[in-house]
Amino acid sequence: MSSEVFEQSIQIHASATAVERCITDLTLMHRWLNPALRCEPIGSWSTALGSKSRFVIQIPLLQPTLKSVVVEREPGLVVWEFSGFFKGRDRWECQPNEKGTHLINRFEFNIPNPLVRYGFNQFAASWTKQDMQDQLRRFKRVAEEIN
Repeated sequence: MSSEVFEQSIQIHASATAVERCITDLTLMHRWLNPALRCEPIGSWSTALGSKSRFVIQIPLLQPTLKSVVVEREPGLVVWEFSGFFKGRDRWECQPNEKGTHLINRFEFNIPNPLVRYGFNQFAASWTKQDMQDQLRRFKRVAEEIN
């Protein structure tokens, strides 16, 4: 089964340190995440290698959940690997430049269940791409505000 890849990027007029803080600080993260998505630590919150969390989609009654673990971590890079109704990786990379920081978000996934995959492709794929763009704009506002 081939993976789907949604990749978005944005130029942020803030230091890579401020941008990375928006990824690693749970309070700041909740300011730019889609309001229908909640991130909950499993144990203590951390973005250190091996740290676990769950992302819960706030859909009444269902609340689908993705469990994630940090599988790559270095300065300016956090990669969460997740499993649940999706399997894949969510990569956040800060690239410092003369204007601040170029932030790249790469969401690579597959959906093992054919019925869920069909539903996603029919109803949620375009919404997800748009939401990723909106999320990066919210992220930019938060990072530039705290810089």
